[in-house]
Amino acid sequence: MLWGWVLSGKWQLGLSVGLLEMLTKIVLYFLHDRAWHRVELKSTKPSHVIHLTKTITWRIIGTLDTILLSWILSGDIALGLQLGSIEIVTKMILYYLHERLWHRVKFSGETVSADA
Repeated sequence: MLWGWVLSGKWQLGLSVGLLEMLTKIVLYFLHDRAWHRVELKSTKPSHVIHLTKTITWRIIGTLDTILLSWILSGDIALGLQLGSIEIVTKMILYYLHERLWHRVKFSGETVSADA
């Protein structure tokens, strides 16, 4: 994780946080996506509203994960909060774009909805 290295000055900490985050976020993202899949099946809201809401809920989970891992690995809560603060904006934008792209992908003959 580049920001962990930049803020702490320790490349080992940045690498440790980045690698551990990959593992924890795979599990957390899977659970988040499964929960939202159930909600989406019952929803009649436009996909943009759903994707924006998913973006916000995922960012809360992802940021808390980053803060906790950074704090645990560095022993410095201030560093954890700094890392969490930096990634809020950048990763919300990236996640929203990710959701919009996945919404357009066709699988097994499925069609893209009209509100894409």
